[in-house]
Amino acid sequence: MSDGSVSPGLFSREDGESPHSALLGSSFVSYDEETCTATMRFEVRREMTTWRGGVQGGLVAGYLDDVMGYAYVAMTGGEQAPLNLDLNMTLLQLIPTGATIIGKGRVIRAGRRVIFLEGELLAEDGTVLARATSTAIPTPKPQPSTSELRR
Repeated sequence: MSDGSVSPGLFSREDGESPHSALLGSSFVSYDEETCTATMRFEVRREMTTWRGGVQGGLVAGYLDDVMGYAYVAMTGGEQAPLNLDLNMTLLQLIPTGATIIGKGRVIRAGRRVIFLEGELLAEDGTVLARATSTAIPTPKPQPSTSELRR
């Protein structure tokens, strides 16, 4: 995979990683310019799970939202971020406590007014655990110094 124009610090904690990414236990792995695909790794923490022993559904959507968003941010070289209008998710299997999951997020189409994204979460063996699509609008990427949140 090519890291292309993605700078090494684009998604680093030093550059102001979003607090939700830290909560999700996410780490950026790579970005493929040719396919507009971001790959991330998530460590499933006990706090993300229900009494069934799997990640709560809304939090699964959070993982998918994170990786789809990173794909668009990487595609724009860190200049823009998507703001979701909708997010549709299908949970195919329980994601267990302690699992390491791989997220793949893709920009399907990006226009001046609308962005179409898709994502999937995979077990380490490649089993698809969840899928999502999202329609979003492009916005300037918020920075810690200009947002309501401070480090």
